[in-house]
Amino acid sequence: MNRIQATFEQLAGAQRKALIPFITAGDPGLDQTVPLMHTLVAAGADVIELGVPFSDPMADGPTIQRASERALKNGMTLSGVLAMVAEFRSQDATTPVVLMGYGNPIEAMGWERFAARCAEVGVDGVLTVDFPPEESHAAFEFLQRHDIAPIFLLAPTTTEARIAQVAQLARGYVYYVSLKGVTGAGNLDIASIAAKIPQLRQFLSLPIGVGFGIRDAETARQVAQVSDAVVIGSRIVQEIESSAPNEQLGNVKNFVAGVRAALDRKE
Repeated sequence: MNRIQATFEQLAGAQRKALIPFITAGDPGLDQTVPLMHTLVAAGADVIELGVPFSDPMADGPTIQRASERALKNGMTLSGVLAMVAEFRSQDATTPVVLMGYGNPIEAMGWERFAARCAEVGVDGVLTVDFPPEESHAAFEFLQRHDIAPIFLLAPTTTEARIAQVAQLARGYVYYVSLKGVTGAGNLDIASIAAKIPQLRQFLSLPIGVGFGIRDAETARQVAQVSDAVVIGSRIVQEIESSAPNEQLGNVKNFVAGVRAALDRKE
């Protein structure tokens, strides 16, 4: 069984919601990504989304754009990201890892080689922002051959026909983009999310994670009440960016642990 599926089944049995933090591989430095991944797990992460830096991250706001720029300047590559996952797996065999990025680096490596390498190092899912379901069949066949989950984005503007199409291809979980815009944007409307999730569930049996614009523990808690998972990226990357080097791990751990506590709080 894929680690993502196993994790969500365990969480459902315990009546808990998944916390899925995002960081960019290679930011702030090449030797800091794996320690950050372990820190996220120690703070309560259930799944890690690891960003593959790209020079034109069209779906990302300024915070994650800067993280990609720093990582690329540090020499981060797709092969380097995969090597980091392998290093992480040497100490953590259970936490699911999802690579999130854009199609160009994967196309350059080749989907068949990429999928095989993902399986070797222990990647559990791949979310390619600019690969819509209409163009993904051949590419994601390679992933599914290795039991790697193709994960798709859905948006407030996604039609029912597109939702049904994604339902046929997606594995692991589906990532619902909570607002129109890029990562890190504000003005999150919990009521609109709560209204949209039931529509998605008419088509999807997979868990639904919600991200984009979740910046604090209380908002994360509100989102978790209407979804299966909360995805937080820009706020964590901002914590890394604004912290002194010797305080980054501690500050990230404190923030993520605070979100975990809010998700688990009983009322």
